Amino acid sequence: MWFCPLDGTLLQIQTNATTHYFACTTCPYSQPITTPQIQKSYPTRKKVDDILGGEKAWENVDRTMAVCPACSFGEAYFMQMQIRSADEPMSVFYKCVKCSHQWNDK
Repeated sequence: MWFCPLDGTLLQIQTNATTHYFACTTCPYSQPITTPQIQKSYPTRKKVDDILGGEKAWENVDRTMAVCPACSFGEAYFMQMQIRSADEPMSVFYKCVKCSHQWNDK
């Protein structure tokens, strides 16, 4: 996307008999397109906070019999957290004892 340097409006591509050009719809600005205008930009992803508290949250938790969806091991650490409103049930989070895969009951 290209923007008008005078008022910031998104420029439109227009064509006359011989050339293509960028034209602003709100002011008389126009710029002929003489070369292909290709530019790629990718947004940087921000670091996501761990809502479970990171590795320290798993230090003193209990174990239970639960099958890991990643490695099928039959034992996992678990913790319960209230992440929705008070009238909703608590969410249970699991972490595999063998492969450390994390999942929750939905």
